[in-house]
Amino acid sequence: MSRLETYIEHYAELAVKVGVNVQQGQTLMVTSPVSAADFVRIIARKAYEAGAKHVYVEWDDDELKRLKYEQAPDEAFHEYPQWKADGFRQLAEEGAAFLQVHSPAPDLLKRAKPERIAAASKAYGTAMLEYRRMLQAGRFSWTIVSVPSAAWASKVFPEANEEEAIRSLWERIVQAARADRDRPVEAWREHLAALRAKVERMNAKKYARLIYRAPGTELNVELPPEHQWVAGGIHNAQGVFFVPNIPTEEMFTLPRADGVNGTVRSTMPLNWNGTLIDGFSLTFENGKVVKCTAEQGQEPLQRLIATDEGAARLGEVALVPQNSPIAEMNVLFYNTGLDENASCHLALGNAYPLCLEGGTAMTREQLAQHGANHSLVHVDFMIGSDELDIDGELPDGTVEPVFRRGCWAD
Repeated sequence: MSRLETYIEHYAELAVKVGVNVQQGQTLMVTSPVSAADFVRIIARKAYEAGAKHVYVEWDDDELKRLKYEQAPDEAFHEYPQWKADGFRQLAEEGAAFLQVHSPAPDLLKRAKPERIAAASKAYGTAMLEYRRMLQAGRFSWTIVSVPSAAWASKVFPEANEEEAIRSLWERIVQAARADRDRPVEAWREHLAALRAKVERMNAKKYARLIYRAPGTELNVELPPEHQWVAGGIHNAQGVFFVPNIPTEEMFTLPRADGVNGTVRSTMPLNWNGTLIDGFSLTFENGKVVKCTAEQGQEPLQRLIATDEGAARLGEVALVPQNSPIAEMNVLFYNTGLDENASCHLALGNAYPLCLEGGTAMTREQLAQHGANHSLVHVDFMIGSDELDIDGELPDGTVEPVFRRGCWAD
């Protein structure tokens, strides 16, 4: 076995033991593109070794997806199979863990009609609403990992041939996930402890507002008094600790849905459902986007924001320093799961209830009363750079530096 193959084995083990943290007798549900079949087989082996009872896999295929967007009738994009949504909800209620293997094709749907992409996103969000509510409340264990495909690797490394590009992308992924360490599980314990220490310091501050300044960005973001920062991993409803994203470098919380004012400019492309949106700015008034511009993908951006009332508001603010291990690779991954861990970011759409004290036990109406946004979508976009400054305003009005030039101020 080559060194890279060993690291890929480590990566699969991390996904199972640290990510979803499979328990004895538990069911694992894996969603994956067919291009990642070899990796999924490793995942299944690791899961059974960890005590899984069942490993179910739902396969996806980019070429079939492209064919549908090119040839299916318009009404097909306004529907999502209810039997599939019901199956995911039932598995979640029965205590299954969910692992998503992500392998984006950034240009897959660049010729697709934006209205079809928007309709499909809304149909999926509507059908999967209860499952996603449980997911965002941390009711069950779930995690996302990324695996190279030829199309994705060639987008990231366009000068390399296909084999070299895939190998280069694998090397970056296992490095970002700390799977290239001799004792990766122990490395993750240390990493999670460091994230927890930083979160505890931020939660002790209880900032009332964050103030962002960078080229093209002047943004004020109010935080609910009961907000709490989250990082690394969380405990599900059964008390099992899991890590939703491997890798992860972020800490995040929720803003007040009506408390965002000013303009923010993106610093990386957004790959939204197979179409790229780049060089975009959003202007907010009382929490709502009132103006948006994009150098690429203007219509998809407008349709994303118009998904529902909450899609035009923020549901997440996340802090990631420019000296994080992924940022220091200086690679644009065209993959939110990786790029968001190299950059401060925000998210349009639904807020995570776990970012409010007692939020996972609240009703939708109670969450709204505490300032949490509700939407069918949750779409992260990157705003970090080495020119970003962030100040925090304490409840007494004192303002102090949080980030300077893209990194922690202390």
